[in-house]
Amino acid sequence: PAGDPDKGEMGLGAVPGRQAAFREGLALAVQYAKAVECPRIHLMAGRVPLGAERAAVTSEMETTFIENLRYAADILAQEDMIGLIEPINSRITDPRYFLNTPHQAAAILEKVGRPNLKLQLDIFHCQIMDGNLSRNLETYFPLIGHIQIAQVPGRHEPDSPGEVNFPYLFQLLESLGYSGYVGCEYAPKGDTVEGLGWLRSYWESRGLQHGERGKVKE
Repeated sequence: PAGDPDKGEMGLGAVPGRQAAFREGLALAVQYAKAVECPRIHLMAGRVPLGAERAAVTSEMETTFIENLRYAADILAQEDMIGLIEPINSRITDPRYFLNTPHQAAAILEKVGRPNLKLQLDIFHCQIMDGNLSRNLETYFPLIGHIQIAQVPGRHEPDSPGEVNFPYLFQLLESLGYSGYVGCEYAPKGDTVEGLGWLRSYWESRGLQHGERGKVKE
């Protein structure tokens, strides 16, 4: 749960004073994750409080986040689950979101020091905040637990007009040995199924048959 939307909350992990609500939300998320057999849970950091300067509250928010992440890691380890933290860009999507770059996320994960906490890297947010996608994927690959995609700047299908060459990035992920899911976190420009034409085209370019879950066409 992302907290109280009426109060403008978008996650509770790094929000001082909301530790009890974070723990309650985590327990609920674990129940849902077990029910649908999903081994990964996104632990949202939350927003810088209204009226506060980011620099003035960064230290306290990071301390809170680390405390909550260590607690979450211990709970999730009991269920053989992984916790994910996702940087969300503060230039377009959410100016007040506390966690906004992969560099910040990597530093926090290092301080937390739990092997079942990983980076949820959304290419859309990463491109907007930092670019340098190839090097960032290579640098942070050992930390990555999930990948999400959307074209920049429209946040539509990866073959829509934009800045990112997704076929190149998909091949880079393959060469790095990524075997996880790629989440399509974009807003379809039209019909959802028709919008998946980019995936069919990518399968064809790689010699894969549709619907055979990655079996190579002989």
